[in-house]
Amino acid sequence: MEHNDNKHLHHHVSDNARKTTEGNCCCGKGETSADQANTWICPMHCEGDKTYDKAGNCPECNMKLVPAENAANEHHHHHTNHQHDKTESPASTGTYYCPMRCEGDKTYDKAGDCPECGMHLVKEISAAPSGTTYTCAMHPEIKRDKPGSCPICGMDLIPEAGDVESEEEKAYKKMAKKFRIALFLSVPVLFIAMSEYVPFIKLDELVPKKIWNWIEFLLATPVLFYSSWVFFKRGWSSIVRWTPNMWTLISIGVGAAYIFSVFALLLPEIFPPQFKDAQGNVHIYFEAVAVILTLVILGQVLELRAHSKTNSAIKALLGLVPPIARIVRNGTEEEIPLENVKAGDILKVKPGEKIPVDGVITEGTAVVDESMITGEPIPAEKMTGDKVTGGTINGKTVFEMKAVKVGSDTLLAQIIEMVNQASRSRAPIQKLADTVAKYFVQIVISIAIITFSVWAIWGPEPAYVYAFVNAVAVLIIACPCALGLATPMSIMVGTGRGAQSGVLVKDARAIEEMNKVNTLIIDKTGTITEGKPSLKNVKSCGALPDEEILRLAASIDANSEHPLADAIVKGAKEKNIELLKLNNFESVTGKGVQALFDGKKIGLGNQKLVADFEADMAGDNKKLVEEWQLTGQTVMYLILDAKVEGVVSVSDKIKESSARAIKELQKTGIKVHMLTGDNQFTAKAVADELGLDGYLADCLPEDKYNKVKELQEQGHIVAMAGDGINDAPALEQANVGIAMGTGTDIAMQSAEITLVKGDLTGIVRARDLSIKVMRNIKQNLFFAFVYNALGVPVAAGILFPFFGILLSPIIAAAAMSFSSVSVISNALRLRKQ
Repeated sequence: MEHNDNKHLHHHVSDNARKTTEGNCCCGKGETSADQANTWICPMHCEGDKTYDKAGNCPECNMKLVPAENAANEHHHHHTNHQHDKTESPASTGTYYCPMRCEGDKTYDKAGDCPECGMHLVKEISAAPSGTTYTCAMHPEIKRDKPGSCPICGMDLIPEAGDVESEEEKAYKKMAKKFRIALFLSVPVLFIAMSEYVPFIKLDELVPKKIWNWIEFLLATPVLFYSSWVFFKRGWSSIVRWTPNMWTLISIGVGAAYIFSVFALLLPEIFPPQFKDAQGNVHIYFEAVAVILTLVILGQVLELRAHSKTNSAIKALLGLVPPIARIVRNGTEEEIPLENVKAGDILKVKPGEKIPVDGVITEGTAVVDESMITGEPIPAEKMTGDKVTGGTINGKTVFEMKAVKVGSDTLLAQIIEMVNQASRSRAPIQKLADTVAKYFVQIVISIAIITFSVWAIWGPEPAYVYAFVNAVAVLIIACPCALGLATPMSIMVGTGRGAQSGVLVKDARAIEEMNKVNTLIIDKTGTITEGKPSLKNVKSCGALPDEEILRLAASIDANSEHPLADAIVKGAKEKNIELLKLNNFESVTGKGVQALFDGKKIGLGNQKLVADFEADMAGDNKKLVEEWQLTGQTVMYLILDAKVEGVVSVSDKIKESSARAIKELQKTGIKVHMLTGDNQFTAKAVADELGLDGYLADCLPEDKYNKVKELQEQGHIVAMAGDGINDAPALEQANVGIAMGTGTDIAMQSAEITLVKGDLTGIVRARDLSIKVMRNIKQNLFFAFVYNALGVPVAAGILFPFFGILLSPIIAAAAMSFSSVSVISNALRLRKQ
């Protein structure tokens, strides 16, 4: 709102001088001469509503004064626009999707709950640029829609930091508040209800039990109608749409317990004597209502918290883009909002700045850190005519570039869109619990209806009371508490156990999928390798010893800022080699470095620098260089007086644990493929050394993403392990995304599993954990359904004709609790496995 209002105000002020001199009212509402105005006011209101009796400039900010009448009209128009904007609620518009993907790729245009499953819809973050508001650090009331200077203090305006909470975050905070209230009310309800089973707690001696029952009612009712009412709305929706789910079970089970308890509290006389205590009170279940709903709310809080972080990877990607760009027009520079950049514009990028859009260098050179896009640690040297990518970071040079791709056409925007697409289109997992629950609900409801009908028609008097009580017993014993706990308890304990072994699980779905994986895709840099270039080999090609070759190479590189130079200098220092002081150091862009050593010209660089020195080397040494390059090493030549005296190579070391982990995974039947942005020589060398099942080199982010989709379409269950921004789309698309803890935050945010140590052996541990957890979940489901399957017929009264036995709702609740205890106890066994 402020952005639009200030934009209008800015246009009004900028047009004012022209319009007043022409004799027109600056608001366009009539023909008022400047000379006819009686009072004047500063459009910035620097001194409040202070007016002046003649035209001129404001003594505070030097802005041109405007007629007070015009300012009043402007203020009225501003206020009207503001009121209009408030009714639009822009935060409620956008693209939303169900996190459960109930209807596949279907999206919605407004916030709310999924009509199928009732889950809170998640908003998709767009890569399209939005308007930027600029403000003054000293005077935050100053807001503009483009860069400039503050009219009060003259300081440069800066982009205003966004402080808008995501809708997921708002939903999380709202549900968390409901949970705190529910917990606050449920604890005393549970204490009152359980006190009768604790001998030394005698609440009945303080006040009669009926009073305590009323207190339970007063405490439990807000839990249902305030904290949990949305669950019952979802349950009702599932009944109307005939799509039974967990909300159906919760609504019917808890709702029946609440209604039963209210009847027991208000009309205890209608219940048979066997359901009453010595004082004539019927047992109530308000504690079950309050506690079960509180646990359900807790689950929703945890789920919403996870959803609030789902888009954090995209937000981090968006954070790579600078809010402004520096455009060059007619030889002068001007800062403009990024969204105003058009294809063909000439932009200037200064040292350390992020490149705003995709384009081509037109003037100057650069060493660009592209690791956030390519995942490769070694910065790329760029010369005139080379392409640069938006979001990457310029080194210590200044260059000009021509904008080629802007807005949604940039590589970064496409990566964001792919992450969105993968997140939205992943097929829903048909979990065992959901499948069984769907039919379980229908069966239980049918049994409850049949139970009520049979007892109402053929049961003893009071027939309807027996019918209601037995139908309620059926619903209570079939309460989804144990069914609901079966999966999350195992997941909770399993993830805790995994964390102890360095396997962090963000998405429970990943645990269920991990044991089905038959294809693993891994990145090279930072996943298989250390991700840090280091000195590999040194070889003399002449009379100088190898140590002297390294000394000279490190000495000349000591003045260089290139990462490869750092690796050589570090390698020399590790060997305790003392460096020499060289003169006339010079960096030769795209070729290497050169200096003077004992009055002789010395250089270190690539084949292009060798050509510049008109140097040559023996054939045997050339063969050695080729062998090093075939193993993926970067080779540099040390040249002294037109002669190649030696060669030095740098490489990225393979982690010691990688080979062992890959072999263990292959033994379990998993095919391991490597996708890397590195060159063909390096990729082949690594693949051969580790015995991989396949590899693909020179991969862009979309190549990795498309390869994952291709394998999935062939029927493979794919896990993707990576550590860079370039891996984010593939991590999202894969059935299971695995991030190295030593990698980028964005990779970890896109993945469901993070390996803290950045070690591939963690994937072996993650798979083992998945197998154990899934086995435990199936055991829990067995316990839950066996108890329900045995209890429901008894609750319906099947034993009454033969033995005169009825299952009181108290016993039904006890059976339900025992089922839950069994599930929890079994899940806790995972801690020792």
